[in-house]
Amino acid sequence: MPVLTRVVARLRGLHPAQVIVLGFFSALAVGTAALMLPVARAGRGGATFMDALFTAASAVCVTGLSTVDVRTYWTGFGDVVILLLVQVGGLGVMTFATVLGIVVARRMGLRTRLTAASETKTEQIGGVRGLATRILTTALLFEGGVALVLWLRWWVGYGENPVHALWLAVFHAVSAFNNAGFALFSDNLIGYGTDPAILLPLCVAVIAGGMGFPVLHELHRTFRRPVHWTMNTRIVVVVSAVLLAVGTGFFLAVEWTNPATLGGLGLGGKLLAAFTQSTMARTAGFNSIDTGAMTSTGWFGTDILMFIGAGPAGTGGGIKVTTFAVLFFIILAEVRGDVAVNVLGRRLPRSTHRQAISVALLSVAAVVGATMVLMMLEDFGLDRTLFEAISAFATVGLSTGITADLPALGQLVLVVLMFVGRLGPITLATALVLRRRTRLYELPKERPIIG
Repeated sequence: MPVLTRVVARLRGLHPAQVIVLGFFSALAVGTAALMLPVARAGRGGATFMDALFTAASAVCVTGLSTVDVRTYWTGFGDVVILLLVQVGGLGVMTFATVLGIVVARRMGLRTRLTAASETKTEQIGGVRGLATRILTTALLFEGGVALVLWLRWWVGYGENPVHALWLAVFHAVSAFNNAGFALFSDNLIGYGTDPAILLPLCVAVIAGGMGFPVLHELHRTFRRPVHWTMNTRIVVVVSAVLLAVGTGFFLAVEWTNPATLGGLGLGGKLLAAFTQSTMARTAGFNSIDTGAMTSTGWFGTDILMFIGAGPAGTGGGIKVTTFAVLFFIILAEVRGDVAVNVLGRRLPRSTHRQAISVALLSVAAVVGATMVLMMLEDFGLDRTLFEAISAFATVGLSTGITADLPALGQLVLVVLMFVGRLGPITLATALVLRRRTRLYELPKERPIIG
């Protein structure tokens, strides 16, 4: 009993970021053990440790990369384990990120539309319980609505058994809202590449989950009054819309004549496939065209979209659209010669500049370092290796088809990347804000030569 008491005491003394990391590793351990059970794998014996570890990590980090064919390798029990890990991983990160965002905003004294006081009518931290309940409710509403549409389509449109159609609908709806990209088909969604009744509901779930609960909550309350939106909501909505439009146009331009992707489709099919690819590159991982058959230019454009990612405090990954926007406005202010960085009528504090630059540079370092290691382990070329590394770091799940062919060490590198990408931006931002130290003196200034 004293040992248990000491363990509980140590857990209570952990930093919030450490609690998140510990929670994810606990989910990973439980998920790996469950997937190694013989009942989880189709055929004789249980899954190998590496396949179970990689799949569990990919699920809890809501990535979608896999070393095996999800449809044929896992049983129904294994699929349920994957689904639970996806829900825990996606919803857990969103809940903790939102709660930490509230704490950060209160500590920094910045006004935010999403605080415990505004929703629970109290300024006490006890109101967070109600906030978490609303987050869960929002997720279930989106997942349930999308699942209903998909269920009717698979049941009525494709003649699936109603029970099996319901399972397909629930699995893919949860996977979509949590930006996981796991599918129960060997070709992912290529078989439904021209079916808007399947692809568009999934795109809606992906976009909603990627925006994050703070934005969804504010849009629900002030959708018709954009003048009252916070800077965060404006940036997420505007930049997301721009990236979706630009991404769609980009894929249409570079893949239009590629017979292995868009070339064989009609105009409507090309528009649908390009929009779906642009949406899924924002960290979802579903693919309605053969990603491995895309052009090198298409891969590189996907790299950029994956690296930018989705909105903060959501189920998506990447460096986040807000980080990307802040970096853009920093460059714009420098080019113009402005003294301060202004965004949408507000001035950004210098601490935000440092946070955005730090997140971006550390993310670049993680991707570049992992890419170099992967290239030393196996020569798949820079295009494919970089694509796989960014997909893992940004928790996207799109693949050129080399994940299963990587050696065990290379797959472990991807596992580490998935965890760094899923936990890094959140824990780093928290550490940068909550662990600020005040100096009692200032050092003399001196400028190096830049450029």
